[in-house]
Amino acid sequence: MIRLDALKEALGLKDVVRAGWVLAGVKNPESVAAHSWGMALLAIELCPPELDLARVLTLCVLHDLAEVRVGDITPHDGVSAEEKHRREGEAIQAFGMNAISAFEEYEAQVTPESQFVKRLDKMDMALQAEIYEAQGLDLSEFKQ
Repeated sequence: MIRLDALKEALGLKDVVRAGWVLAGVKNPESVAAHSWGMALLAIELCPPELDLARVLTLCVLHDLAEVRVGDITPHDGVSAEEKHRREGEAIQAFGMNAISAFEEYEAQVTPESQFVKRLDKMDMALQAEIYEAQGLDLSEFKQ
């Protein structure tokens, strides 16, 4: 059964601003939800036919869901990868939604779909950096 409270909380991802853009000085940076939407759009256009598009879209939409509870942890925050994974895993578990398997699949990077979504994550960030560079910022670190 779907928990309405969990869905309402998950929609709060629309209000979680991407921390890396804030640290880089971007004016009016995108939300984490906007980033997930960008990845989903890229997936629709670029998904190879041998991959399961529905699974790719699920991973795009859910891969950062935990950030509504733990925030957008960046490499500049001094949090180890293990600690970040632990925090995000606990947050996903607490939701009680059907996001646990998507989170675990994305984190493990063992399926072709999760590996493709990881590349989409980087592609969306690089494209967004190009858009934000119009503000006169050097965002080359986001395009690697």
